[in-house]
Amino acid sequence: MLAFQQYTLLKYGGPDGELGASMRYISQRYSMPYREVAGLLTDIGTEELGHFEMISTMVHQLTRNLTMEQIKGTPFEAYYVDHTSAVWPQAAGGIPFNACEFQSKGDSITDIVEDMAAEQKARTTYDNLIRLAKDDPDVLDPLKFLREREIVHFQRFGEALSIIQSKLDCNNYYLYNPEFDKNCNCIKK
Repeated sequence: MLAFQQYTLLKYGGPDGELGASMRYISQRYSMPYREVAGLLTDIGTEELGHFEMISTMVHQLTRNLTMEQIKGTPFEAYYVDHTSAVWPQAAGGIPFNACEFQSKGDSITDIVEDMAAEQKARTTYDNLIRLAKDDPDVLDPLKFLREREIVHFQRFGEALSIIQSKLDCNNYYLYNPEFDKNCNCIKK
């Protein structure tokens, strides 16, 4: 089970983790020209911070009572050297979290498509964690809940993409950046 603690760090500070998701959506909201989509980014970004807290709690609960015998010779040993059993954002492979974990382009279409992909990658990571934790209901139930939220977020971002597209008057929605190209004749007045 000790390797699972290391894998759970994926959702804490890894490339498809909750910290990156919250920072991505909250950062993107500022350049979003459509208020309803900016509001959605704020809501989901804030919810992702709650998910970050849930994962933090899980990592803490899974590591707080480990003995040296349980740690030695496991993938968690390198983490222990740097952080003891403190909760610190990094990927399962030991790579620390940094701002390269998320993207904010300032192009509403690019950002929302990025968000949809991020939610699918997060769902896949939860699927993998669920397979690893299938014998532990205390871990499995929160992971299933968080996986369900990834699916809902994906659907909401799909709705946001439709809202953005409805504001544009072009056959090719991907021709320009609606935030930057304000004088394009493709924006509905």
